[in-house]
Amino acid sequence: MCLTNDLARLSERFKLFNGDHSFILRGEKILASRHRMTHKDHSMFAFLRLTALAALLNCGFALHAQAASAAPGEFAEQQLRHIATYFPGRMSGSPAEMMAADYLQQQFAALGFKSNTRQFNTGYRLHEASGELRWHKVTATSVIAARAGSAPQEILIVAHLDTWTPLSSSDAEHNLGGLRLQGVDDNASGLGVMLELAQQLSLRPLHYGVRFVALSAGETALGGMQDYVARMSAKEKKNTLLVVDLNSLITGDHLYFNSGGNTPRAVRKQTSERALRLAQQLGISAASHQMSAHDYNGASAFDKAGFPLLDVTASNWALGGRDGAQQRSRSTHFPDGTTRHQTDRDNLTYLDRWLPGRISLRTRDSVRVLLPLLGELTNPKV
Repeated sequence: MCLTNDLARLSERFKLFNGDHSFILRGEKILASRHRMTHKDHSMFAFLRLTALAALLNCGFALHAQAASAAPGEFAEQQLRHIATYFPGRMSGSPAEMMAADYLQQQFAALGFKSNTRQFNTGYRLHEASGELRWHKVTATSVIAARAGSAPQEILIVAHLDTWTPLSSSDAEHNLGGLRLQGVDDNASGLGVMLELAQQLSLRPLHYGVRFVALSAGETALGGMQDYVARMSAKEKKNTLLVVDLNSLITGDHLYFNSGGNTPRAVRKQTSERALRLAQQLGISAASHQMSAHDYNGASAFDKAGFPLLDVTASNWALGGRDGAQQRSRSTHFPDGTTRHQTDRDNLTYLDRWLPGRISLRTRDSVRVLLPLLGELTNPKV
């Protein structure tokens, strides 16, 4: 209980976590104040971030200390639940996003990775109830952690850390995004699996290195992925052999190991097709799809830039517009066939009740396929 109490006190002192979504409806001044802090605000928040992290550690929530010999997916699930519980409302530029980034950076560092946070400026267009369109600037925070191999090339593993930012008064009225959104499926699931992969790969010799990026502003229209690609040096681009994107692994009917539209056939055989073979050998139901600009959210910035891409997600490309937007069959408890951005559904209580055992199953299956796959890719047989 000590962590919950500490965070509650911090929230009250900083006056930013009010627990509802009406901040958009109260006008631009209140919303903008969330993203444009004064120098005094920044100093106060820096202190609060350090205090919150101390609370995390003092209350025994430093999960990195767990033995790496735990069952596959167990560490990923614990991290997923921890992130969703203690860092809801991880909107880009928000206090929760910055504290989540600090927590992730600390986890990577404890595993022996060279780790740091990176801030960058972005923004979004807010549709006011009056119909007016306003631009809001935010400063997003990503986390980068790397471990070099004996060769200069590396594999990049990304998962967006932010949750949906309401882009209109309608979003707020329909509980889409905002301060209470736990973002279990989208995307604490990707972060949890990423951390377990990092934990396991930290113990192995590597021929090719690995670089993990918990990317902020990864949600639609915020451009976090585009910003990361644009800031890659020529050397980094040359040495990136593959990008693995982990996103929304729980709600969907099927686990997918998709390939990018520009991924060469030879690389697909070693990545998406190899993942399917591993899944089949392990008795895991999985599918694959070659991504295109017609898919949900369009083509990945990494795919557009020509990087070989393995997109790992859970959805159902046979439903709806056959673009991956509809994650599962429509039902009483999932009337839209998706939980994305939905505060009332993309949370631990709802998913544990209406998809019992699914979180454990998907974290386990994702790790069981991806860990041996990454083992082969980082240490290829000559």
